[in-house]
Amino acid sequence: MIRKCLLLFIFLVGCSNLLLAQAWGGGADQNDLSFGFSFSYLQNSFKIIKQPNWRQPFVDPETGLPVSSPLNSISSKNTPGFAVGFLTRYRLTEHLEARVTPSLVFADRTVRYNYANPDEDITKSVQTTTVDFPLQLKLKSDRIGNMRAYLVGGLKYSGIIGSKTDVANTTPMERSLKNVSGYSSYEAGFGFDIYFEYFKLSPEIKLSNSFGNILMTENTPFAAPINKLSLHTFMFSLYFE
Repeated sequence: MIRKCLLLFIFLVGCSNLLLAQAWGGGADQNDLSFGFSFSYLQNSFKIIKQPNWRQPFVDPETGLPVSSPLNSISSKNTPGFAVGFLTRYRLTEHLEARVTPSLVFADRTVRYNYANPDEDITKSVQTTTVDFPLQLKLKSDRIGNMRAYLVGGLKYSGIIGSKTDVANTTPMERSLKNVSGYSSYEAGFGFDIYFEYFKLSPEIKLSNSFGNILMTENTPFAAPINKLSLHTFMFSLYFE
């Protein structure tokens, strides 16, 4: 899927060479303040730091008995998602602008637990819907015809507005793995502004990593073996302005 995003990115950049070299773009760059919207494809995965004794079976505090065999591994694979958002841009100089790009993100995250007994292997999905509030600086190159390249970087706060909760009286192995309700990240990427007659299209690739620990600490078979979780996100976006 990442390869497909890169091919689409190259295709859109190539299309810009077919445009006439005139001041297209709907006047977006001629105003100090402008607005737009975005659609994004993303992939999430966790970076996992385990407890020193992470292999030990979890002991049910109510019965005093282990609920599983010893762990062999804990891992996280990339899971897809999507986001829709808005763009507010303010021009600071000819080549530098500030952006606020709030968006609604729909993406699950997964952690895979492999046990000494393969029949116990399980994947826990952290089901979340978040509202992201990124504040970014965008450094732009000179415009060549109807295209220019740029670098972007900044900070982002993510607040969870929807997550899975446990039903009362669930067994330890039925419990969920949860994240904290809010966390911050840093992000960096690059893109191209492509000027069409009535609007500006900006395909962009960005990476972000969360600060600190986003694991909600609980005495469960899935949270107890983990010391720290951080979130790594790849995002391909199309901005329309």
